[in-house]
Amino acid sequence: MASPLVLPQDPHHHSEPSELARKLGYAGLIPFIGGALFIWLLSGRVEPPPFNFVVGAVTSYAALIVSFLGGVPWGLVMLRSAAGEADGPMHHRALWAGIAYSLAAWVALLMPPHAGLVVLGVLLIGCYLSDRKRYPELGMAGWMTMRFRLTVFASLSCFLAAAQI
Repeated sequence: MASPLVLPQDPHHHSEPSELARKLGYAGLIPFIGGALFIWLLSGRVEPPPFNFVVGAVTSYAALIVSFLGGVPWGLVMLRSAAGEADGPMHHRALWAGIAYSLAAWVALLMPPHAGLVVLGVLLIGCYLSDRKRYPELGMAGWMTMRFRLTVFASLSCFLAAAQI
């Protein structure tokens, strides 16, 4: 039988990311940084089809990550609900924010890449700013240092890639 789910009751609890989570989180920057670097190196040096492929890959990846970030509050709310925590306004805000992230990323993905990447960079920053309040409410404040670092490099990569398109 599985052990019961135990979540911290202290809203200021600082759950820290595991070593694996940190490694995977930072590895997730490879497509951002590598993509922006390729865009800068390939711009004007290759035919449009391969260049457009790289631009599309970076843009799609950024949209997927923003959507992934929208799923995180959903997962945290589901865990808290499974642990018997009452459904309240904080949970409602977390769920609405998660949907808003995904819908905004979808709109950015439909835009021309030079504009969509800027919007996605702004969305990554917006997700961080929103989650900076939400994560402590959900017992995950310890993840914010890593989230800040990931946000800086991911959003900067989007802005630099957009500047070269």
